[in-house]
Amino acid sequence: MAANKLHIEMFFDADSSTFSYVVVDNSSGSAAIIDPVLNYDAPSGCVSAADADKMLAYIAANNLNLVWILETHAHADHLSAAHYLHAKTAAPVAIGEGIKKVQQTFKLVFNLADEELQANGDYFNKLFADNESFRIGNLSAQVINTPGHTNDSVSYLIEGHLFVGDSLFMPDSGTARCDFPGGDAHILFRSIQRIYQLPDTTQIYMCHDYQPGGRELKYQTSVAEQKAKNIHVKADTPEQEFVQKREARDKTLAVPRLIYPSVQVNIRGGQLPRAEQNGVSYIKIPLTQK
Repeated sequence: MAANKLHIEMFFDADSSTFSYVVVDNSSGSAAIIDPVLNYDAPSGCVSAADADKMLAYIAANNLNLVWILETHAHADHLSAAHYLHAKTAAPVAIGEGIKKVQQTFKLVFNLADEELQANGDYFNKLFADNESFRIGNLSAQVINTPGHTNDSVSYLIEGHLFVGDSLFMPDSGTARCDFPGGDAHILFRSIQRIYQLPDTTQIYMCHDYQPGGRELKYQTSVAEQKAKNIHVKADTPEQEFVQKREARDKTLAVPRLIYPSVQVNIRGGQLPRAEQNGVSYIKIPLTQK
């Protein structure tokens, strides 16, 4: 692979500690956006596209042709800007076909009517199957199912560069939680083994970094580094050891700050709930009593 065959531009949303990427085929000017963020202020309910507009400005400034908007999963910690970007560019929004299971689960959680959500992959232009190949201009890309954090989690392998969503964090942060509906630590372990079977030189790109110990922000690692240093699952970690560690850790974690607005929007591919008679969209929050 030529060193300059592709370029990866990282964008960071500090509020949700989320990385988004523009992946560029240098030979054709084609590009894909991965895991874009729609800015959301919970106290005010204010939504803006400030981060998405930065990516659009980068694409315009470099005369790029956006051909894909790729989601690694329906995120629970930030709203997706996929629908906004699709409306601006007509680029298709793609996700793993496991999104149908996630939609079915949360359709019940939010008590959504059929006209709001069919739960058959609606709102997305493309549902990827495991091992499916696609192209970004002249770049070869492959979809690798990596469920466990969620039913729909996938990783995108693009010319030796792997975008893993939340399945893996930097080695000093370990792995994703598995206590959401559809999550399973055993399944995540097996998904990570698929990643560890890739060449050691494969570059891995994070979706989040929470900077443990106050260290500098990091968004890139490798298969070799993960296998040697990941605090939850090294190359020789037994499955049951990982599961016990992961499940014990999950019991200590709080509900994500933006889980209800995020999931409610993201199962719709980033589209806000349908406006009511007054022209305003509303987010549902299920209430429970103790």
